[in-house]
Amino acid sequence: MSPGQTTTTSPMRFSVDGWDVGYGTAMEIEDLTESRSEVHLDVEVPESEWRPIGPTAVTAPDAVLFVDGVRRIDARVWINEIGGEADTAATMGICASYAAGVVCCHADRAHVSEFKVRRGVFSTAPHAADIPTSAGTYQARHTESRPETPLPVALSSELQRRLAEVEVETAVAARDALADHGLQNDLLVIDGPLRDRSHLNRAVGYIKSHRSTYLPAQLNALVANLTPGQRTPVFLLGTSWERRTWYLRLPCEPGAPWAGVVRVEASAGRPLDEVIALANLTQTVLCRFASAEYKDSRAPQNLYPIAGLEKDLRHKLGDQQIMYRALRTAAMRNRLSG
Repeated sequence: MSPGQTTTTSPMRFSVDGWDVGYGTAMEIEDLTESRSEVHLDVEVPESEWRPIGPTAVTAPDAVLFVDGVRRIDARVWINEIGGEADTAATMGICASYAAGVVCCHADRAHVSEFKVRRGVFSTAPHAADIPTSAGTYQARHTESRPETPLPVALSSELQRRLAEVEVETAVAARDALADHGLQNDLLVIDGPLRDRSHLNRAVGYIKSHRSTYLPAQLNALVANLTPGQRTPVFLLGTSWERRTWYLRLPCEPGAPWAGVVRVEASAGRPLDEVIALANLTQTVLCRFASAEYKDSRAPQNLYPIAGLEKDLRHKLGDQQIMYRALRTAAMRNRLSG
């Protein structure tokens, strides 16, 4: 079905929340706090031997694939219970647009090799159905309800899980295209944590902002003293899942102690020598794509391919106001026909 085509009106009755999604919802909900992490430092070297590790000679990959995804809540909706009156006995849901894509960097050229756009209505209501609109159909995405998880957090987590699935689809498709051209030695750089994508070969997660510190104070000081291109030794980080990770400083102007520092992670299921080889490779590859302050306010962490891909994907999501009006119209049509 083409993006502008409509189908028959959904039997599901729903209404659109009038609050601007940028201000949350009329219902006040507290966010969940993240659990404490377990850190094992004696991985690449013993803790007592931690020192900055400089770049080493590496074989450059045939291509570097940068994977990113974007998500946007177009509207919050209230889905009426079967047989319920309007605005009573309703379950909150979200209508969201999300997209993922891949930038392939090969032989000093870069292009968007794959992208996919999806729209979904996320709800715990068992009778939730697709919402067809004049701007496209929001597919029903059932979300599991858990007593210990606030509803907005559950909906956001399911949206993120679906986005991760699309990121994997685009990454696999991009790699298949490379293989068709005889290119097998690539590096996959995923913007964000590697979780739910750790099964991908030759893949690293790229975390450009820091909400928590994982190292003891003396080793945080080591991170602050890294020079451009240097990294820390690999260590093991465990929360609800385990990964091997390291800090790396990108080329940047002198500034705050952690200016230009990113955290990179690889699957804990890979052999250690393979992970160390990936860590060495990132020192050369990621520094090459670091952005400059006069071009990007998030420099140098917002790598040029990721910044360009993010901008392109947000454009492909379409205009949020158009999607919102289309949902309001679909809700009104649904009520009149009910």
